Amino acid sequence: MHLDVQDLRNFYYRSTLGRAAQTFVRAEMARFWPEAQGLTVAGFGFAAPLLRPYLSDAKRVIGLMPGPQGVMPWPQGMANVSVLCDETRWPIETGHVDRLVVLHGLETSENPSDLLEECFRVLGPGGKAVFIVPHRSGLWSRSDGTPFGYGRPYSQGQLEAQLKRHSFLPERHAHTLYQPPSHKRFWRKTGPFWEKLGRSFSMVLSGGVLMVEASKRVHSPSGPGERVRKPSGLRVLEGLTAPSAEPARKV
Repeated sequence: MHLDVQDLRNFYYRSTLGRAAQTFVRAEMARFWPEAQGLTVAGFGFAAPLLRPYLSDAKRVIGLMPGPQGVMPWPQGMANVSVLCDETRWPIETGHVDRLVVLHGLETSENPSDLLEECFRVLGPGGKAVFIVPHRSGLWSRSDGTPFGYGRPYSQGQLEAQLKRHSFLPERHAHTLYQPPSHKRFWRKTGPFWEKLGRSFSMVLSGGVLMVEASKRVHSPSGPGERVRKPSGLRVLEGLTAPSAEPARKV
């Protein structure tokens, strides 16, 4: 079940907890993709908070928002790049996306397999995607006070296995949001401390959000069949370079 776009907007842009979540998740995105010069970048779900850094240098930025969620104009004060779309049928030609961000899309989808197939379709050769989901053992997936408390949380193994089944190759992962999902002032002021502590002891502490970067894996054609080698077209010139063995007939 997708959350309403108004609830997502209010969380990320009008609450201190949401702005903190946006800051730390975006920081991890910057470590994955520091820039997108000349690339086509798309986001599905509610990826708008993470797409803004790419507006200045990307060739094109597209914000895809599923019908059950709803759509809002974005970015504010600029030409709109967001579009309402079917969850598994996007208005993008096959192979036209270089970078794809999925936030609040996979875990809330009623058809995750079809959604991943659509992600695979729109990515071009060498294309990469970052899937951002609630971490199964993190605090954020247990609280319905944030968007990460809805849908299906994932462990790293579960997410990577699902991506591999749809021909994605997981390459890197990151955990973030180690701070408690609380609006209380104490936790907001100490948020950076908990994030730093969590990164230092990531083998013990669980971040609330899991991020996995995966590339599109294209298989070479395989299967039964005989390879046919085309004859060289240069044989028609052989008579010009070597005389024929048969003597010329007199007329």
